[in-house]
Amino acid sequence: MKRKLIAAETVGAYAAMTRLPKLLDRVERGERFVIARYGKPVAQLIPFEESDDASIAQILARVDRVRARLARQGVTLSGILEPGESVRDLARSGHRH
Repeated sequence: MKRKLIAAETVGAYAAMTRLPKLLDRVERGERFVIARYGKPVAQLIPFEESDDASIAQILARVDRVRARLARQGVTLSGILEPGESVRDLARSGHRH
């Protein structure tokens, strides 16, 4: 599934804090904002979207198909983990905490 990039205006953290009601009005109209601290992006302010149960079901079905295909090829989770690595470690790889 390809992610669609959507342009977002950057707002400083202090400006976001002092203008939050106006920013929320704009977000309700579909605009998106990146909130930055000292010029570094730290958060996004985006419109709220209700969960789409049908989309979630499609994604889970796709995951099941990929897992089944890999299993037929002999690929197992234990076979791709590094020694001492847990599933949690694998899931969190590349994430900042």
